[in-house]
Amino acid sequence: MRLTPDQVSLQARAATLSERLVRQRAAEIDRTGEYPWDIVEALKAEGFLGMTIPKELGGQGRSFLDAVLVIEQMARSCTVTARIVVETNMGAISAIMAYGTEKQRRLAAELVLDGDKPAICITEPGAGSDAASMTTRAEKRGDRYVLNGRKHWITGAGVSCLHLIFARVFDERGEELGIGGFLAIRGEAEGLVVTRREPTMGLCGMPEGELTFTDLEIPPEMVLLPPSGFRRGFADLMNAYNSQRVGAGTVAMGIAAGALEHALAWAKSREQFGRPIGEFQGLQWMLADMQTQLTASRLMLYAAADSHGPNGSPFPDPNLAAQAKIFASEAAIKIVNDALQIFGARGYSRGFPLERMARDVRMFTIGGGTAQILRNLIASRLLGWKLPQTRDGYLR
Repeated sequence: MRLTPDQVSLQARAATLSERLVRQRAAEIDRTGEYPWDIVEALKAEGFLGMTIPKELGGQGRSFLDAVLVIEQMARSCTVTARIVVETNMGAISAIMAYGTEKQRRLAAELVLDGDKPAICITEPGAGSDAASMTTRAEKRGDRYVLNGRKHWITGAGVSCLHLIFARVFDERGEELGIGGFLAIRGEAEGLVVTRREPTMGLCGMPEGELTFTDLEIPPEMVLLPPSGFRRGFADLMNAYNSQRVGAGTVAMGIAAGALEHALAWAKSREQFGRPIGEFQGLQWMLADMQTQLTASRLMLYAAADSHGPNGSPFPDPNLAAQAKIFASEAAIKIVNDALQIFGARGYSRGFPLERMARDVRMFTIGGGTAQILRNLIASRLLGWKLPQTRDGYLR
């Protein structure tokens, strides 16, 4: 894929910020676990937040591919920074831009362009890959919906202001209408409480937490309702998640690119047996395989980011997004592990970035759709069959 001159310039600006500032902060962000507000300000100053927001709302109207170019450069240095770029350009914000009212779109755009990273609230303690089994309820009471329930593994819990909450919707007679999306602002919406932060293996500067909703009132102007309504709206809202999947895969790919960069430098400078270790064919083949996997990952992700789903969808093709995320995330784990191996014992030390990269990259075959669930999605589309995962699914 040939990039335009504007995209090449965008990529270069992102690389400069990544190398001059972000790389210097990455280890400290990991060590302290603190959200990097100074990095947020730098991203904002460079125009990397809300790039995909339409121009009429204050954004740049850039494509998902443009966002991917920036994400990759940030992930080479700092995974948390790359995640911030993903979630201010994809996922929740893209769903609001596609399906929101004018008021909702302006509210979301203003928050993101000012530095907020929206939180998308789907996962629950009993509803991970089986998202449709969520139990959080939104009950209609007069002209409002009242939410009660609990969400878990919410990225940005405690730092995000804007929340897109998914809940089962019930009318005033108690009849279930489907699953809908509801917008809430932390600090303004009474009944939205961050109850705990999850201690994580990696991505330590990006909080993952649990949210509890207790009689959280959502006024009608904060209901995110796609044209298909509640009954089929969950599928439309989840379709926006395909952009997030491409973003997550790109973070993994960027981590791998950074790891390979470190491994190449080490292979040239580190000497054993009187010569650089890069002269040993065993390591040469490892490096060649790492580069091959990285190139394939990048091409798949760029193609997915530049694609569109069926029926005029503004989001990436679901099949291409799933394939790219699986391949890039699994390849990235191998590339980072091989880079650490090339470093030997030093790679295992916290004094070098490889051990941090190894902890961070492990998340990306899990979050945003596990590699196994995405394989089910791909197989379902290949076969043209629904592939229910319940024991009695094929009997229904």
